[in-house]
Amino acid sequence: MRDLLQYVACFFAFFSTGFLIVATWTDCWMVNADDSLEVSTKCRGLWWECVTNAFDGIRTCDEYDSILAEHPLKLVVTRALMITADILSVFGFITLLLGLDCVKFLPDEPYIKIRICFVAGATLLIAGAPGIIGSVWYAVDVYVERSSLVLHNIFLGIQYKFGWSCWLGMAGSLSCFLAGALLTCCLYLFKDVGLERNYPYSMRKVYSTAAVSTAKSYMPPRTKTAKMYAVDTRV
Repeated sequence: MRDLLQYVACFFAFFSTGFLIVATWTDCWMVNADDSLEVSTKCRGLWWECVTNAFDGIRTCDEYDSILAEHPLKLVVTRALMITADILSVFGFITLLLGLDCVKFLPDEPYIKIRICFVAGATLLIAGAPGIIGSVWYAVDVYVERSSLVLHNIFLGIQYKFGWSCWLGMAGSLSCFLAGALLTCCLYLFKDVGLERNYPYSMRKVYSTAAVSTAKSYMPPRTKTAKMYAVDTRV
């Protein structure tokens, strides 16, 4: 059961890391809505904006100004949160790989490998926090901006909604939470299962042999009454 939890958590950790990285470096966090009077598809990401012509499919992208230039608060904070989530998720996934039983890393230390899995789970839980905050905040801001324009009867010719990159960020963050929960909460319930099986047989044999030899060499002390009884019997 413990091995199954490790592999399932590794599966979710792999996809969560990939989703977060793809979401951070793609350009479809905002996309023009279906009711926009546009003949092209416009996508805005965290780093650039792309336009795809609906007739010939030609795609052109324009990068934003330098990272040191002034940008909207939503853009700057989302960038920082997503990059933090990327770094933590990659670190957690690599740590989890070292803690798997099938990886030849510290094969004689099963307890240390379990602790490595706990560290990986905690890291993935922490990684999910900035990812979900950045993704949900960006999506809510886009929705509020669009609703406010509709509420005040302001029509600018194009309306935006959050795109698939934002959805990927949310999915990756939720997968981080799920992988971290499997490694910290569920794995803790089965931390002692299989340790006897994974512990090296040679070391168990040495310990058992030493215990038997110690038991044989141990002689309980003889009391004075026992010594006198032994003398009487010999006489």
